Amino acid sequence: MKSGTVAVIGKANAGKSTLLNVLVGEKVAIVSPKPQTTRDRILAVLTREDYQIAFVDTPGIYRRHNALTALMMKTTETVSKDVDAILYVHDGHAGLREEDVALMKKYAGLGVPMTVAYTKIDIMPKENIPADVKALYEAGVTADVYPVSARKGQNLKRLEQAIADMLPEGEPLFPEDIVSDRSEKFMVGELMREKILLKYEQEIPHGVAVVVNTFRRRENGTYDVDLDIVCEKKNHKAILIGKQGRAIKEVASFARKDMEKFLGAKVFLTVYVKVREDWRDRSGLMKEFGYGEES
Repeated sequence: MKSGTVAVIGKANAGKSTLLNVLVGEKVAIVSPKPQTTRDRILAVLTREDYQIAFVDTPGIYRRHNALTALMMKTTETVSKDVDAILYVHDGHAGLREEDVALMKKYAGLGVPMTVAYTKIDIMPKENIPADVKALYEAGVTADVYPVSARKGQNLKRLEQAIADMLPEGEPLFPEDIVSDRSEKFMVGELMREKILLKYEQEIPHGVAVVVNTFRRRENGTYDVDLDIVCEKKNHKAILIGKQGRAIKEVASFARKDMEKFLGAKVFLTVYVKVREDWRDRSGLMKEFGYGEES
């Protein structure tokens, strides 16, 4: 059978995590319309009868503003050089710019087989697709391009087969019942962060970390989850909590519902908001919050 690792790479907000969740058939990565949603590499495994694809979802390519984004970009660069193939995800709805072509050529030039998923075709003029594909070919991007819509399920089977065809022959890397290398505790924290990204505007979500202090399953099957939402400024804390605590209660309620759906059990959630000034530029705090070399 075919078996190997595939780096999922693309600019921030290109739709990488949404595409990955649909391909694997389970939620393995959080999704929001904001950049920096994915902060670390996340492994998602798709096993079929004839092949196993171990996708490595990477942080979106993003201009560096602090030590955290620098670490995120380092993760993407490291992963791209240590896989069997690359799936480059391009937001077709956003158009095609010179920097997009340059990035595709950069990763195609690593000597690793690459294919391009041209996403969000359900919300863009169809006539733009062949023009962009032609422009990529004329610019020297030799990778095959697959126009897809993750939300509508368009062309995903062809893309999946194309990815599998790039992989070497070999034994499965993981047992067939494994879909991710991330723990339930990790995903619970990510679900909380997802709801913060969706609820709050501008810079606040980017300056937030979620630290799960307690993740415990009771004998009756219910879960106790105690977590901290860490922000960088006191006024951010006030906004996160909201008037009379309404904002934090609302976002915690949304997160708890998704946690219960993910875990298949009732969740008792306790949330605190704390301030750690400029934590995204402090390596010690980044590692404490899970963003380190080994995370």
